[in-house]
Amino acid sequence: MTAVLFDFSGTLFRVEPTESWLRAVLDEAGLALGDEELADAARALEEAGALPGGANPSQLPGELVDLWAVRDSSAELHRAAYTALSRQVTLPDPALHEALYDRHMTPAAWAPYPDAAEVLRTLRERGIGVGVVSNIGWDLRPVFRTHGLDPYVDAYVLSYEHGVQKPDPRLFATACAALGAEPEEVVMVGDNRHADGGAAALGCGVHFVDHLPVAERPDALRPVLDQVPRKA
Repeated sequence: MTAVLFDFSGTLFRVEPTESWLRAVLDEAGLALGDEELADAARALEEAGALPGGANPSQLPGELVDLWAVRDSSAELHRAAYTALSRQVTLPDPALHEALYDRHMTPAAWAPYPDAAEVLRTLRERGIGVGVVSNIGWDLRPVFRTHGLDPYVDAYVLSYEHGVQKPDPRLFATACAALGAEPEEVVMVGDNRHADGGAAALGCGVHFVDHLPVAERPDALRPVLDQVPRKA
């Protein structure tokens, strides 16, 4: 293998829990909810699927089905989809729905998995190209820079910048080309068997990890190192 592609959310990074997401936005707005009320609102937002990178909607409203299917193809559609889900939940101020969306794009809302830095650094030391291929509606590069992982990434291929979503092989092909690697020499690492598994249609190898909280997944990325050669 000469290159490895990684998904972002649920693979290299995990978004904060819904309750802390909501609490941070309330604090910023100078608003407060009682503990029980906060927990209820966070639970409702989670069931609605309003937190990007969090749980999918437990039941997608019919009027949002078409939008949900293409949400990662542009920044505008991504924001529209997730704020529409958020607005299913009554909050103290209607402006909080946009603020919640803005919060999830901040580096503070994301934490790298414990072994992410080690794995990316080791790949760099072995001369292996690294790309990030994500279905997303915003620029995640500041997240990598803030958490010190950007030096290990050679290319970012983000769906909203190309108007193409995984599992479309074109997104993986773009990443391979950016790294100067043939698909047969590339491994795609991700947590979504449908979206990330699309790389197999191009000829890439695929390695799956589970989308778990950071504390519950300390070393799932390390087996990737067994698939790439050590530096001579």
